[in-house]
Amino acid sequence: MSENTQRIATVELGTGGPQVGVQGLGCMGISEFYGGTDEAAARDTLEAALEAGVTLFDTADVYGRGANETFLAPFAGAHRDEITLATKFAIERTDDPHYRGVRNDPAYIREAVEASLRRLDTDVIDLYYMHRRDPQVPLAESVGAMAELVEQGKVKQLGLSEVTGAELREAHAVHPIAALQSEWSLFSRDVERSAVPAAVELGVTLVPYSPLGRGFLTGAFTDATKDLAEDDFRKHQPRFSGDNARTNAALLEPVHKIAAAHGASAAQVALAWVQQRAQVHGLAVVPIPGTRKRSRLLENVAATRLILTEEELAQLEPIADGVAGDRYPDMSSTATARE
Repeated sequence: MSENTQRIATVELGTGGPQVGVQGLGCMGISEFYGGTDEAAARDTLEAALEAGVTLFDTADVYGRGANETFLAPFAGAHRDEITLATKFAIERTDDPHYRGVRNDPAYIREAVEASLRRLDTDVIDLYYMHRRDPQVPLAESVGAMAELVEQGKVKQLGLSEVTGAELREAHAVHPIAALQSEWSLFSRDVERSAVPAAVELGVTLVPYSPLGRGFLTGAFTDATKDLAEDDFRKHQPRFSGDNARTNAALLEPVHKIAAAHGASAAQVALAWVQQRAQVHGLAVVPIPGTRKRSRLLENVAATRLILTEEELAQLEPIADGVAGDRYPDMSSTATARE
């Protein structure tokens, strides 16, 4: 597929929400987790994304311990009326690099939003997510505190990440939820069990993160322990090393064949699958593949124009059932653990 600057189509973000490009940009990797970043190239990629019609830019307070929000601030400020700015709270980090806590209590939410507003240098966050769910805090309490931020004009829309269908319905009864951000890809389809039907029912837009399986679906690496830098967090993901990696790499054969038939990349096939799988469910979807490179950005947005045949979709259907290894070393904070 050609890489050009034809603008992508748009979709409504939540019921009655703004129109956003049908593909967004995940900005996490700009600040950490995937090795070093050329900041000038990353800023160029942000501009290229907007030029291509990408308008949903996704960050979180945990990415780079606030550095990602700070990095986005100048770009967001220069294009404030053109973009939809999404960030998240809930994952707490300390000076201990191995610590990850989850907090959903109202006092923490009020602190977190003020800190994000400062770092983003904005008066309002367009879409504010609860990044992870703490089952010890009543969901109505957390969403109620988030709803107060909407009433105060600090937040426009609310989102949740990694929740079950039942939790999505419970939250939506407290305040309308515009978006659900959960992992969804050829390798990760747990979200289809309960969350997708609930999102369809409630008019919630699904924002799939890691639609490229953290890069594995692109074929860019086959064994994280051998192919990636020491500071790349994928070295510690169960799916990407040893026997699991070998098993999962073999599953990609139909992806590569289909890509070759279309003159496309494996990444484009994987992204097109997400868009078309959402259509099967009647679901509004805005995948947020992450990249720091203009060339990859243009490749990704071109995937929104790739149409897979029914036969090709059937060839891809069994892949998820054969995947070896969990998404994370610890799955306790994901929706899968609570279903």
